[in-house]
Amino acid sequence: MRVLMKFGGTSVGDGDKIKHVAKLVKSYADKGYEICVVASAMGDVTDELLDSAEKAKSGEQQFAVDFVKTLRDRHGKAAEHAIEGGEMRQQVLEELDGRLLSLERVLVGIAYLRELTPRSLDYVLSFGERLSSILVCGALRDLKLKARHLTGGEAGLITDATFGEARPLMDITSQRVENRLSKLMKSGEIPVVTGYIAETPEGVTTTLGRGGSDYTATILGVALKVDEIWIWTDVDGLMTADPKIEASARTLKTISYVEAMELAHFGAKAMHPRTLEPAMEANIPVRMRNTFNPDNVGTVITREERIKSGDIVKAIATIKNAALVTVGGAGMIRAPGMAAKVLSILSEKNVNVSMMSQGSSEANLSLIVPRSVLGSVVDALKSGLMGTNLAKGVVGEADAYVVAAVGAGMKGTPGVAAKVFSTVAKEGINIRMIAQGSSELNISFVVKESDGDRAVQALHREFKLQSV
Repeated sequence: MRVLMKFGGTSVGDGDKIKHVAKLVKSYADKGYEICVVASAMGDVTDELLDSAEKAKSGEQQFAVDFVKTLRDRHGKAAEHAIEGGEMRQQVLEELDGRLLSLERVLVGIAYLRELTPRSLDYVLSFGERLSSILVCGALRDLKLKARHLTGGEAGLITDATFGEARPLMDITSQRVENRLSKLMKSGEIPVVTGYIAETPEGVTTTLGRGGSDYTATILGVALKVDEIWIWTDVDGLMTADPKIEASARTLKTISYVEAMELAHFGAKAMHPRTLEPAMEANIPVRMRNTFNPDNVGTVITREERIKSGDIVKAIATIKNAALVTVGGAGMIRAPGMAAKVLSILSEKNVNVSMMSQGSSEANLSLIVPRSVLGSVVDALKSGLMGTNLAKGVVGEADAYVVAAVGAGMKGTPGVAAKVFSTVAKEGINIRMIAQGSSELNISFVVKESDGDRAVQALHREFKLQSV
């Protein structure tokens, strides 16, 4: 069996965890599995790299030097815990030092120039995975496994030059990955590939944006024609609800690609929708598993929409820390492009809109945005719309809580929306905004933050999700 295993930041968060990951990989290698590993950066390192680049841009040269020393200490300590063999550990430490020297040079260069381009930022951000892949590879070799660490570009992952959100060039990527990695795997060698990063055809480092390491896993998995893609994380899989909200929440055994995509925008431990596209097109199952509970088979995501009798809703998902923005005015009625103008203003501010609703009267438009940007969103919309005679008011409310009922069984089933809203109404909860797409796989609504958890719990009980 050929498997792509991706390990997230929590799975490789320190030396002991990396050692555990190596033993886990070895347990499958010993069974004859052909394995390719994709490694994320150690927890929070990518955010720290972003912060270091911004501070270097302001000219803080000493901070850049001190930051690299901190990284060296952290990864060196991880090597001590992950690798028992002295000779192997020393080799890994030397490789880490080489990478860290390159990072220090680029950060100091940014500090001298006081300029940070998208291209140089991608290069800086790539170092989290460059460092962790060395550690994971060293831990595997320490267990007497043949392993080789490669960057995404060295593995054959080629993208366009859209720095920060690069798009893979699948034809050339598939050919290069097959040529470079398949022979290694067939010979029993385990490629350890950096997640998140790739390169242009000219060899310039790029990053894949949000969900980049998972995206690397599905791209490589498709190119290698693996039997399954395993995403190892710190939970048993996708759940019927957030267990912190609903104690009786259960792990879903199976879910379809489209259902997983619906969940991906919410608080569920799901992957970015873009991540699932390659696997869905190639019909390769993606399995979410718990690194620290490997006996659990996790949640498998497949093309098939498995709908049992009475299995209408599969999960209740949430978005917390949200804000509701309402744009209103009689001038909006039958005004072409009004929604497009609102979204264009927010796009210029790099604001993600997770939900939108407009009544048939067209007199108002409601949006859900992250609470952290509410003030700037309201200011931007007032500035951009008030002189147009279209909108007369922009109102922001910070206490929004989005709840979504998701499931393939909802499609074509009459009365689902009525059941959802009557259940919420019985709890005395007022619904402030509603949205449902034509796919009928998702009914989303907004309530006050103080009512959100009760709404989730009531729906979980009503649809008997505790017995999934």
